[in-house]
Amino acid sequence: MGSLSIWHWLIVLVVVVLIFGTKKLRNMGTDLGSAVKGFKDGMKTEDDKATPPSGEIHPTAGQTIEGEVKKETASKS
Repeated sequence: MGSLSIWHWLIVLVVVVLIFGTKKLRNMGTDLGSAVKGFKDGMKTEDDKATPPSGEIHPTAGQTIEGEVKKETASKS
């Protein structure tokens, strides 16, 4: 008694489409999608917003890597 078959869900879907119409349902889906996107953007921290996309480093980042190059010698066994 507790489970609904696929036919029950199809009937419910048809009734919802008849009541609201496809245009209204499409608008509701678009609104819901933009709300979720806005929520995700709002959850980002300031550090996430300030960092450039992966693979890109801003030319004025001013990062200098210092090091020393040494010649690799082959070891004799």
